[in-house]
Amino acid sequence: MNWKYKVSYLLLASLGLASCQEQKNSQDENTSASPKIEIAEIEQGIKDFIDQKTAENEGFFPVKDESHDLKMKLVRVHTEYLSNLGPNEHFACVDLVDVSGDVYDVDFFMEGQPGNMTVTQTTVHKLNGKPFYSWKQNKEDKTWYRVPLEQSTNNLLGVVEGSDAFEFYYSLQIPPLKGSAEMWIPVAQSDDFQEIEMIALNSPISSKPLEEVTYGNSFLYFQLSPEDSGKEIQVSYRVNRKEKGPYDAPEPEAVFLASNKLMPKGGRFEEIAREALGQKINESHLIQARALYDYIIDNMRYMKFGNFGRGDSNYACDSKTGNCSEFHSFFISLARSVGIPARFAIGASIPSDRDEGGIDGYHCWAEFYADGKWWPVDISEANKYTALATYYFGRHPANRIELSKGRDLELNPGPDAGPINFIAYPFLEEGGKEIKVPSKFSFKRLKEV
Repeated sequence: MNWKYKVSYLLLASLGLASCQEQKNSQDENTSASPKIEIAEIEQGIKDFIDQKTAENEGFFPVKDESHDLKMKLVRVHTEYLSNLGPNEHFACVDLVDVSGDVYDVDFFMEGQPGNMTVTQTTVHKLNGKPFYSWKQNKEDKTWYRVPLEQSTNNLLGVVEGSDAFEFYYSLQIPPLKGSAEMWIPVAQSDDFQEIEMIALNSPISSKPLEEVTYGNSFLYFQLSPEDSGKEIQVSYRVNRKEKGPYDAPEPEAVFLASNKLMPKGGRFEEIAREALGQKINESHLIQARALYDYIIDNMRYMKFGNFGRGDSNYACDSKTGNCSEFHSFFISLARSVGIPARFAIGASIPSDRDEGGIDGYHCWAEFYADGKWWPVDISEANKYTALATYYFGRHPANRIELSKGRDLELNPGPDAGPINFIAYPFLEEGGKEIKVPSKFSFKRLKEV
């Protein structure tokens, strides 16, 4: 094969000017076998090749081109982009992850009959969803060649990479009260990816700190009376945040494989997960998690309609709609049902296209555990912006703040109604009933990180 990429017009149809673009590929009409059988055979051929090379290289698949020398593990083969370039030539896109957790999109070119192929070239095409090159056609002989791309930015799609710094303002107004009441407000905590400094707590009502043990959350606890109706409280933070990628961690506790009240496991969730995985049920947790991630993207619609916003996996399963809480609750229920530890977190996304102003509500996300690491995912954002589906599998951008972790949060003192489902906005209880608290998030970006 001529590695100046002098390939036929069929490659244009297969690649759509750039490999792994979000569109369907036509199959070679001259192929004698059925498309499904061919696709399965080509996919298996790639997996067998990767497995063989992985066994020969101490558990890693080596990828080398003019710019990279990487040790990788398989995440998935893009079956939607498997293509026949001719009777004995094939093309595929494969997602592989290196030891640092970066996800690379690698172009595979193969020769031979399905089931007996040789990989003749591998070239790194994308890093965390960002392409290194595209394809361009030579007008004279109609052949195709690669064209390097300048480093692109995802800012227009809401992503700040690297690091971000901002002040975050959390304000609320006590609603009208008829009797005594209690209120809990989450307090953001520092960790390896966010440095949090509370720079102001403006409150005419006294409070005391509370710690939640299972997930390590912190709260401010208020005892209220009718005289507190209408009073305003503001908490201000200074935040330095780093982009979050996969990070090493010990084997997680059993709570991350357990059921929650609105996020159960087993039963139909196990059935759905196993059906979505198919033969991948025998693969690694990393491969399985990607398959479940793709299942959620393909089968749910982001829609604030009906009984959304509770993180109810059953509602998500029935309606196939919801906001970020339904997307990630459904994913966690599926993952835990096949033995993949997973967890829930909530906070707010900081706008990337301006430097101050209001924030349109909370945002939540998830992480799963595989290969000794916690892997961040944001499936609802990947569903909105399909160009970032690879980025959000293993990445959370720098422009966000995490306020709390976990589900069914138990506090002492806690609400009479029982554990708190999850919390970003204040939880106020009067007479055993939750009362909504008018709340606002806003921010101001800091120029120096």
